Amino acid sequence: METTHDSPELTSVIGRIPYRMALAGGWIDQPFVSRLNLERTGSMVVVALEPEVRFMERCGMATGTRNIALKMWDGTLPDRDPAALTRELYNAENSGKMEPSGSQDMIGLIYPGICRLDYNIQSEDGYYPENIQISLDRNVADWIERVFHFIPINQRPAGYNPLGIKNMDVDWVRRLGQSGKDCFDGIISCDLSALGESMNECMRCWEALLPHTVSHPTIDIDLKGIMGWYQHRYAGAMYSGCGGGYLIIVSDEPVPGSFTIKVRL
Repeated sequence: METTHDSPELTSVIGRIPYRMALAGGWIDQPFVSRLNLERTGSMVVVALEPEVRFMERCGMATGTRNIALKMWDGTLPDRDPAALTRELYNAENSGKMEPSGSQDMIGLIYPGICRLDYNIQSEDGYYPENIQISLDRNVADWIERVFHFIPINQRPAGYNPLGIKNMDVDWVRRLGQSGKDCFDGIISCDLSALGESMNECMRCWEALLPHTVSHPTIDIDLKGIMGWYQHRYAGAMYSGCGGGYLIIVSDEPVPGSFTIKVRL
């Protein structure tokens, strides 16, 4: 006789709090970067992800912030104003920290859909975006789920710090903030080429401004070489966070060894 077993959802183990994907423009949410932006406002993009897979720790997927949220809210996002929840979570994580995490982590976990976050040092000292533009378009989400591909590369090692070298150049900061705007536009228009170029541009900005985001004495993997190989063969690629993590590739063709994601709307 065939035996059947109940199969609980994965969220019963990893919790129902979403994950977030950070795309082009990352680091513009930090005041030490945005204060140098001569364009006044720079942008970055975050995308809310359904918890269909457990993402590794220390890989740029906001897992540290998510772990705090899991404990604060008993594994599920409260049904309250997302702006208030963002500040509540930001304060819980960053109280007393010398180098606070950016608010994009909290926003990406809490707000649904695809968000363009516009940071301006003259608005709340650059700690929170002056504007959040949100897309909940199902067609756009379907396109993202089709063209985004994740390949696990590494976890940030103990002792890693991306801020060991800071080359804060105003033109590179401007380009970083612009890459986020271009990324959002590329996503909304489902333009693979524009999206891919915005991601590649963001990684050029990271390397110029904060070289340890892509190369560090504690990391023995050729992050730049691996990324460059995929950028040469596909529309674009960038790392999920500083120090590697997952390589996020955009392609309208399958990428060997990758997995896809589901957007939370």
